[in-house]
Amino acid sequence: MAIVETTEMRDALAPRARLLGFDLGTKTIGLALSDSGFMVASPIETLRRTKFTPDAEKLRAIITENGVGGLVMGLPRNMDGSEGPRAQSTRAFANNMAGKVELPITFWDERLSTAEAERVLIDQADMNRKRRSEVIDKMAASIILQNFMDFMRNT
Repeated sequence: MAIVETTEMRDALAPRARLLGFDLGTKTIGLALSDSGFMVASPIETLRRTKFTPDAEKLRAIITENGVGGLVMGLPRNMDGSEGPRAQSTRAFANNMAGKVELPITFWDERLSTAEAERVLIDQADMNRKRRSEVIDKMAASIILQNFMDFMRNT
């Protein structure tokens, strides 16, 4: 399908479809999955990045297994709202994914999502540094997806 505006995502989704949230890093891809009612985002997996084609195949399998109807990519903006090289890389990844899956794709501002995930893991889960590093990306993806779904419900 194509990249859609955040306000158009709900209309682009099939009924009862789920959303897959992404925290796209240079070495990993954190993933989170919504329920079909768009109430709760749950962290599901962190993929080690390799090359685009094998990564896309892994993602297609996750999409198929989980009845995913749309993708929400965290867009790493600078604190002043501008977009730098990481945002450009995320947009390129999304454009490449659009050629591999017939799903709507949108972006959500991910500023401070990793910092929020780290704070939650330290304060509420009391995790050590090694364990945090294993789950931080999928937690950040969950925060990105949850914030998007909250926005979608409130507009």
